[in-house]
This record gives sequence, structure tokens and C-alpha cells, in this order.
Amino acid sequence: MSEVDTALAQETAAESASRRKMVLNMGPQHPSTHGVLRILLELDGENITSAKPEIGYLHTGIEKQCETKTYQQVVTLTDRVDYLANMSNNLAYALAVEKLLQLEIPPRAQWMRVMLAELTRLNSHLVWLGTHAIDIGAMSVFLYCFREREDLLRIFEMFSGQRMMTSYIRIGGLALEPPRGWEKVVSKFIKAFPSNVDEYENLLTNNPIWTRRTKGIGGVPVETLLELGVTGPMIRAAGIEWDIRKTEPYCSYEKFDFKVPTSKDNDVFARYQCRVEEMRQSARIIQQCMDGMPGGDWQASSPKVVLPEREKMKTQMESLIYHFKIVTEGFRVPEGEVYVPIEAPRGEIGYYIVSDGTAKPYRVHMRTPSFGNLQATPALIQGAMIADTIATLGSMDFVLGDTDR
Repeated sequence: MSEVDTALAQETAAESASRRKMVLNMGPQHPSTHGVLRILLELDGENITSAKPEIGYLHTGIEKQCETKTYQQVVTLTDRVDYLANMSNNLAYALAVEKLLQLEIPPRAQWMRVMLAELTRLNSHLVWLGTHAIDIGAMSVFLYCFREREDLLRIFEMFSGQRMMTSYIRIGGLALEPPRGWEKVVSKFIKAFPSNVDEYENLLTNNPIWTRRTKGIGGVPVETLLELGVTGPMIRAAGIEWDIRKTEPYCSYEKFDFKVPTSKDNDVFARYQCRVEEMRQSARIIQQCMDGMPGGDWQASSPKVVLPEREKMKTQMESLIYHFKIVTEGFRVPEGEVYVPIEAPRGEIGYYIVSDGTAKPYRVHMRTPSFGNLQATPALIQGAMIADTIATLGSMDFVLGDTDR
């Protein structure tokens, strides 16, 4: 072959390769991203050669909004960061402010917080499992998961008066005294829940279609996940036993007996298994809360920080004055800075707060798990097929409000 023929052949091959490559927009309005996420996919036929996630469509400026509110008012904003795990955000924020205030929380309030945080974890994992399954084509699981989620929302409404944006965990304890009869309702739910998880597993774990769509899909070296700041079930499904409830206990978690589910398979199926087992372990923790709930107060004794009980406010002038001042002016927090992390359903969520000694935070920054986990998207789906991308994204369980803030 002459040099001209060789050059022509190379040019033809290059043109053919360029024709095979196609750039495809996945989102931002796509049902399987469960929010406004745009992923720019470069395709070679059905195979993904590169992926670039684009975020920011849901940016609300919550962190800056927090800096214009009093410390007590910020609680309502934390509900709206990860709207599937609002009480986890309430808890992380409350712990950070309480650390600045050096406020001691009564044992009963701590145990109630643990119980509510685990109920929140169940709520979040149920939404994840139902939507993840429906993405892959398993319709029945979605209906079963939302059956239990409805029970949980009723429990949240019983405690706080709200189904989702509860603002129930407050600085100093809880917003309201636990309602009458809560033990019976929570006990009934938690006794039936393990058999419900069995139903989910009977439908999925050994289902040949499910295993073919999830096993060996969405893998990436664990070192890459660590470098990108991935936390939660995703890192535990890669063999790293890291759970802040065990490594840096808070709210008396060290007093509870539970296991941290891990797997070394590091694929979509492993993430499914870890979250399902996490639901079982959360049910164990909740049952322990029910069995050993301490007596005593449900909020700290600090009248200048904690809103007084409504009955006292109506009958005692001093309580009325404290209520008026906290609501209208807020309370001052000593100067300093603090970072407090907790284990949320999606991974590590931490609140970094800087106080300048006034009634409003000088700086609030949220370290949210979805943002860190979403950074792994290009590595997870590069080389996969388009259909496998849907399964991989579902296994990540990100929330765009948690990502954009």
C-alpha cells in the first residue's frame, strides 16, 4: 500500500470513529435522576466513553439564608436540604450549635433523637429502594416500600404535626413533648417491619433479572472512592467499615448494639444489600430505644436558649418573657467555630458553623453526602452501557437538594 493509500485509510478510520461518537444529554429533566441533574454522556454506540455531571439547577442558597436568620430560625431551613432525611439535618445542626453553647442534653432527649434519626433512615431507604427498583422495572417493590413509608410519615406527623418538614429536633432537645400513645404506634410498626423487609428481599435478592442488572455493574476502585470523598453505604459496599455512629458516637449511640453492614463486591448489588441490612439494623436500634428509653426531661434546662413549654408560657410571666425574647431577638452564641458530623442515610453530613457572638451565625457550611458521592459519577459509569447507567445512578441514592443547596 502506498503512502497516499495509507493516509487515506487512516483518515477514513478517523472519520468513521468520529461518526460513531455521539454526545447525549441525560437530563436535567429525567425520571431516573430523581431531580434536576444533567449528565453529558459521550457514547460509542451503546457504550459510554465519558460522562460529565452538571449540577446547580436546584441551587437555593440555603447556606447564605442561614446566615440571615437567628439560630433557632435556621432549623426550618435544615429540613429542606435533604428533604428525605430532614431530621438527620435537624440533628447535625442542633449538635453543632449545642457544642458551641456547651449545652448538656438530657438522656431521654438523646435517646428520642436516636430513635427519630433511625426512623428517618428507614424512611429514606424505603424511598431509595422503591424508586431504584422501579427504575430497573420492578414495580411491585415500589408499592410495598411506599406502604411502609406512609406509616412512617404518620408517625412523624404524630410527633410534630408535619409529615415531612418536621423541624422536630431543636437546639436543646425536641420541639414538643413526645405525644401520648407514641410507644404503641412505634412498637406496632417496628415489630412488623422485619417481615416487610423479608418481602422486599423475596422479590429482589434472588430474582435473576435483578441480579443480572445489578451484579458486576457500577464498580470502581475503592481508592478512587476515598479520594473523591464518597461516604455512607457506597463506601461500606466497597469494604470500608466507616460509620460515624460507631467511629465517633454521638447522642449515646455507643450504648446501642448494632452492626455496620459491609461488602467487598463494590457494585450495584452490594449497595442494595448494604442498605437492606441497614434497615434491619435500624429496626434493632429503634427496638432498643423502645425497651430502654430513660425517663426525665425531653429538653435541656436552659431558659435563655430553649423555648419554654406552652403551658408555662401561658401561666408564668418569666416564661412568657423568655419566649418573647427568644422568638423576637434569638439567643447569643459564644464566639467560636465548630464542625460536627453525623451518619445520615446517604453518608456523612456535617455542619461547620462560625459564631461571632451574635444571635445569628456568621458562617454556615454543610458537608453533604450527596455532593461527595456524586463526584464519583464519571468513574462509576465510564465504560458502562446506557441501561447500566440507570442502575448505577439509582444505587448512589443522591438527593439534588442535598447536592446544590
